[in-house]
Amino acid sequence: MELIPVRQVEKKPTMQLYREVEDIQEANYEVNTGHSRQFIESNTKEATMQHLKSDCIIPVFSKDNELTISHVNFIETVFEAASKIFPRERINPPEIRVSHIIKGRTPEAAHKSVNELLDTDKTIYYERMAFVMEIPTIRDDINGNPLNLSIGGVRAYNHENLYSKKTMEKFKVFIGFKNLVCCNLCISTDGCKEEIRVMSHLDLLKQVVMLFQLYNATRHLQLMRSLTQHNLTEHQFAQLIGKSKLYQCLPPKERKHLPNLELTDSHINIIAKNYYRDEDFGRGSNRAINLWNVYNLFTGANKGSYIDTFLSRSVNATDFISGLSEALNGTNNYSWFIE
Repeated sequence: MELIPVRQVEKKPTMQLYREVEDIQEANYEVNTGHSRQFIESNTKEATMQHLKSDCIIPVFSKDNELTISHVNFIETVFEAASKIFPRERINPPEIRVSHIIKGRTPEAAHKSVNELLDTDKTIYYERMAFVMEIPTIRDDINGNPLNLSIGGVRAYNHENLYSKKTMEKFKVFIGFKNLVCCNLCISTDGCKEEIRVMSHLDLLKQVVMLFQLYNATRHLQLMRSLTQHNLTEHQFAQLIGKSKLYQCLPPKERKHLPNLELTDSHINIIAKNYYRDEDFGRGSNRAINLWNVYNLFTGANKGSYIDTFLSRSVNATDFISGLSEALNGTNNYSWFIE
């Protein structure tokens, strides 16, 4: 199977591709469902590039006052890397989610009471930020679900020691597919780098370009498409839910012999509820459910994760459901979850 771009456009060398989302029309791939249209929800709010540029300060390393790589620079660097790897493709503007606002005030407002503060007296930045940019000219379809190639990243200042001198800064970057039915992100191990450590945006650019070059989209699509060929009975799904809850309580000595499952008890509750309620990915008329739908129940529940744990759980969901498919074909450690 070969991925073939459905449309080619001229490369635009600057951030002029960042237009307002409502200006972008994908008539053929508009999907109206009851699912949330955000790729992540928990404790986050939408932000724009303009807001991050104009209204937010850039944190520094306090001992030498060296600037960190800002959220805006991070997004622009990933965009630049994508433009190098996909020079003839259309790249949609970023969907940005932020959380954990850090508030401050200017020195002139040091003696004002809170109700006296003006907007010009206040400073803010966001401790955590995640974004995704779709490349809608590279797409595929699995089980009737349109998928767009997507890129993005996560930045969490709480993983940095801002009280020290400037050191390596940490970023998370991914490339994978976005399911347009539910806006869930499908991310594989080779499409995600959970810790990129760099000193400058040029170092970051090199690392991101390398990740995009090494990603095997065809293999990722084949893996996800194979999930439609495997089904769990209602009993097996019930075992999966029950064992996943038990997994959280296992003694460490027993848990270390089982595959890793990063979703928490609250995520499992959402998966169980949506097995009955989700019209797109819930149980079938015979109460069975294929693994593609189970996978989307997992990635849908993961939208409730905090920004700094979101990517690792996305990759873990892919690995976990792939392991279940192998367990249905034979015996491996994943069979414990459905026996």
